[in-house]
Amino acid sequence: MTDRAPPSRENDNRLKDFFNPVHGFAAVAALAMLASPALAIEENRFSGSLAGKVMSAAGIPQMGAAVMLYNRFDRMVSRALTDDKGAFTFDQLLPDSYSVRVNLQSYVPALRRNIAVQPGMRSVLNISLSSVLSSVELVYMAPGQASIMSEDWKWMLRSAQSTRPVLRFLPGAGRVDISDPNQRRSVLDGVFSDTRGLVRVSSGETGVLAHAGSQADLGTAFAVATTLFGDNQLQVAGNLGYGSNNGIPTAGFRTSLTRGADAAIPAINVTMRQVYLPSRLGANLLGAQGGVPALQTMTLSFNEKRRLADELELQFGSSLESVSFLDRLNYISPFARLRWGTAEGGAIEWAFSSGAAPTDLLAGDGVPEAELQHQLNTLAVFPRISIADRRARVQRTENFEMGYRREVGGRVLSLSAYRESLSNTALTVSADGGAMAGLELLPDLASRSSIFNAGRFRRMGYSAAFSQKLGEEMTASIGYGYAGAIASASEIAQANALDLRRSLRRAWRHSVTGRVSGRAPGMGTKYTASYQATDYTVLHPVHLSLTQRSTMEPGLNVYLRQPIPALSVKGGRLEASAEMRNLLAQGYLPVASAGTRILLIQSPRAVRGGVSLIF
Repeated sequence: MTDRAPPSRENDNRLKDFFNPVHGFAAVAALAMLASPALAIEENRFSGSLAGKVMSAAGIPQMGAAVMLYNRFDRMVSRALTDDKGAFTFDQLLPDSYSVRVNLQSYVPALRRNIAVQPGMRSVLNISLSSVLSSVELVYMAPGQASIMSEDWKWMLRSAQSTRPVLRFLPGAGRVDISDPNQRRSVLDGVFSDTRGLVRVSSGETGVLAHAGSQADLGTAFAVATTLFGDNQLQVAGNLGYGSNNGIPTAGFRTSLTRGADAAIPAINVTMRQVYLPSRLGANLLGAQGGVPALQTMTLSFNEKRRLADELELQFGSSLESVSFLDRLNYISPFARLRWGTAEGGAIEWAFSSGAAPTDLLAGDGVPEAELQHQLNTLAVFPRISIADRRARVQRTENFEMGYRREVGGRVLSLSAYRESLSNTALTVSADGGAMAGLELLPDLASRSSIFNAGRFRRMGYSAAFSQKLGEEMTASIGYGYAGAIASASEIAQANALDLRRSLRRAWRHSVTGRVSGRAPGMGTKYTASYQATDYTVLHPVHLSLTQRSTMEPGLNVYLRQPIPALSVKGGRLEASAEMRNLLAQGYLPVASAGTRILLIQSPRAVRGGVSLIF
């Protein structure tokens, strides 16, 4: 062991110079410069980012696409436009669940929900826009992680039907150990992806499509949609519970399958429903049935959309429905709609339907939640059944319609003209107990009223509507209509079906409808309120428009949807809803006959509410 020499005077001077104020400040600055990258790295550890690339189905980058970023409560937190390479980026995001919606003219909007942004990770979206069905693929990677080779070749293979099977021949394909949970999970993820759902518990009477049929609220409803094998959409909806007027268990189920994201393959729908009517049927209708009869329906339908040219699109389909109630009724209901033009430059539409209401033409606007809600509304619409000559009848509607629609900025102008013919017209009636048998009334599924067969009714109608966006969260519209209506004498000789039908005659009626819809700031409440001013001394069966985007409903109507952030669960959110139809009870026409009072009802007043879980 050797002794260390004592420090020299020169070394002491160097130490003193290092610790003088000037050199000390320089040292602190140097340490700060060295620490700043560390702070940035530490900040990146507690935040994430979201990036993506928008391309067409042919693999061409799309510049100028609008990309909106929403938080878990569907509130927009940021917005970006894609660059010349179709890329976009959202940096410094708090870890949470987000949703992304991409809009670009001439393409179907693409939406992806439940995108988990994790600390120190980057979520990457590969978005393929199509004129039929857009898709979003999600991957995760750490910051700075990048592939050596570009992934564009995959999009080129996916764009062509002939080369798409090449992607199936990947290393390890077909050699999966089912006993390994990780490999089994990867196989299931490849089969089912982008799963979303809606569960609703509600009570009350009627619903938003009650004007299209007798819409029964059974209490509990659910709808689940998932992507099957990459580009097939599978949706399953159910509605089950107890009848609101009789307490007997009822149920309905609907399954939809759409094959191919870019292929012209139809959507197949299978719907089965069973509900027991209220027990206030007349004894002459029950006869030998020995109890309350059940209404059973089974429907098989398809819906297809094809682009014939750049600005020419055809949507058509048909449904085969079998109705079992006292008798067995089978009928086919075709429909079609041809559209020429664009929304911005003006589009003309020709539409036709025959038979049941073509609810498939009223599908959502591409938003998954709206599509699921449409599945539930369609499932709840039962055919309009009535009784004539002691036999069950189904209302059938034949409709020819022509419309024009143009969007300019936040303004929308729409015009339409139609000719409608109804057979076995079902009117809502309320009558004393003694008149039930003579009028051959059938209890309504959606209210405490009854259904009366008014025979055949023909009419023509015209309508015009104009809407204007008032800011980002509010839209106001006004509509005018002139169409045929049903007038009735204030008194009839006898309370029977024949005299009541003979008293009905056709009349014409003007109507003006105002509507306001939007989202309340702060609370996030979605609302829609409408009122129709018209002559309520006549009945006007609501016309289900095939070219208009909204229906002019009679009376005062209010619809509310309120998010409940405090009770929202991970990966989903809760909403409370309330629907109030014809609050002022307008359109109730009294008809007197030998001391018996009969009411012809335009639209029954009803209140309905519930809670929905959306994930």
